[in-house]
Amino acid sequence: MKKDGTKTLTRIDLANEIIKEFQVTKFNALDIVEEVLEKITTALAEEGSVKISCFGTFIVRDKKERMGRNPKTLKAAVISSRKSLSFRASSMLKKVINTK
Repeated sequence: MKKDGTKTLTRIDLANEIIKEFQVTKFNALDIVEEVLEKITTALAEEGSVKISCFGTFIVRDKKERMGRNPKTLKAAVISSRKSLSFRASSMLKKVINTK
């Protein structure tokens, strides 16, 4: 648990929930978690978005090169183009979050 009272959900936590629900071995549960995360990662790299029904959508966005500034030195610098990942929560997820 972090100082602010929040908890990070880890791969082990996910695997433990799979073990409880489906009575599989820890090895198999970890393999399932890794496989799901690999499928999501591959789909994002190839397709650019992943929609998980009742949860939300992950979208890869292209950021253009732009001018920025070093906050310490205030010297102008070029920020190179890159890809970023954004998440848009589904209305169902928002509803669950707002009722707790």
